[in-house]
Amino acid sequence: MVLGTTSGAGKSWLATALCRWAARQGLRVAPFKAQNMSNNARVVAGLADGEGEIGSAQYFQALAARVAPDVRMNPVLLKPESDTHSQFVLLGQVDEALSRTPWRERGALAWPRVTAALDELRREYDVVVIEGAGSPAEINLADSDHVNLRVARHADARCLLVTDIDRGGAFAHLYGTWALMPESDRARLDGFVLNRFRGDAALLAPGPEQLQALTGVPTVATLPMWWQHGLPEEDGVHDLRVHAAGPVRLTIAVIAYPRISNLDEFQPLRNIPGVRLVWARTPSDVVAADWLILPGSKHTSADLQWLRAQGLDAAVAAHAARGAPVLGICGGLQMLGEALIDDHAIDGNGPGLGLLPLVTRFERDKTVRRRSLGFGEVRGSWSALSGVQLQGYEIHHGHTAPHPAMTPGHAVLPDDLGWQNPTGNVLGVYLHGLFESPTVLQALFGAQVPTLDSVFDGLADFVDRHFEPGVLPALFGLPRPGARTP
Repeated sequence: MVLGTTSGAGKSWLATALCRWAARQGLRVAPFKAQNMSNNARVVAGLADGEGEIGSAQYFQALAARVAPDVRMNPVLLKPESDTHSQFVLLGQVDEALSRTPWRERGALAWPRVTAALDELRREYDVVVIEGAGSPAEINLADSDHVNLRVARHADARCLLVTDIDRGGAFAHLYGTWALMPESDRARLDGFVLNRFRGDAALLAPGPEQLQALTGVPTVATLPMWWQHGLPEEDGVHDLRVHAAGPVRLTIAVIAYPRISNLDEFQPLRNIPGVRLVWARTPSDVVAADWLILPGSKHTSADLQWLRAQGLDAAVAAHAARGAPVLGICGGLQMLGEALIDDHAIDGNGPGLGLLPLVTRFERDKTVRRRSLGFGEVRGSWSALSGVQLQGYEIHHGHTAPHPAMTPGHAVLPDDLGWQNPTGNVLGVYLHGLFESPTVLQALFGAQVPTLDSVFDGLADFVDRHFEPGVLPALFGLPRPGARTP
């Protein structure tokens, strides 16, 4: 199990690397996280031959482990809709009753389903790599924490504790977390991991030795800072730096509204030579953009209000008016239409941006499914997508269709999944995963980016180099290299 001193310490990244490392040793590996809070989700195999959604981190960890992801790997997914409310997804499906249940109560209600999922995975796989959440030392939440130490106890897991040394205070974070953990749980800690270190590792001495003298826990790895590892961030826009590989020839601005969802699907854009990716929160952020993308949203009407409050609605309209390309994905497609109609208090009513002649009606049931389909004729700025086949996924409430009193737009995908304006520079699609499709990247950029499989191998190579010798085999119960087998 990978625990962390804080959110963003590197738990997801490290768990993914360990999944691939163990899979390369011939072990059958499954990832697990009891409860995830994220609006980055993927559609995977569900129960009873259905489909459901899990956090993207466990989706990538399953791919790293070379196994098919399923909903048991992240049995509880909390999708924030506001600062005080989250949609509760249990084993891939929205549970409205639990979504309305007070925070401290719903974890206990879901716990039997969480442990059943974990126990099934433990029976089916050689090893389960478990990811914690936040910190195991949140003493105000200790009696209701169903994702860290309670899971470790249930699985009798061996644990690593990772901290982000680039933030400063790493030794204090490690010692404080250890000190606040119950004594019986401290014994589960096999090692501390210093993540995102810059400089000469020799300068850390005598810190690790003093920390081990205080806690009895060794520092088993010092992982150097690695910006371009290629794995998407788990939650939100942690890295706001402007990226470009080589001389900039195309600037793409992604509107980063507060409830942005499925950000991970834009990771491939950061790896394309000559592409500069900008996260836009003000009109000035989009002035120099060649392309403008309105991504998914967990609360379309609220993010649309935010967009207007920032003056970004006028910036989007001006960008479109000069014929520059605009792409809306899922919630972004809904925003580009004329109106949002909500008869069931799902999301909210309101006018859209009016760049596509479409109306969205929110429905009670949520659409969660994988799709394999192809573009029809695509015009104008996006014509390179004509006939391109791809695989993607839908996660949305509502159905979008042509406005009955307006000239219809140009349909580019079947089943009302994609539309264009008459001039062809504004494109809206419901399908997530466009930029993860090699065929789309080749059509739009004439480029190939590193495959996810190569990214996972790179992560495994990295931990293999930087963990102390013999530590990883011992964690997974494997013989140390060079050791004789009895």
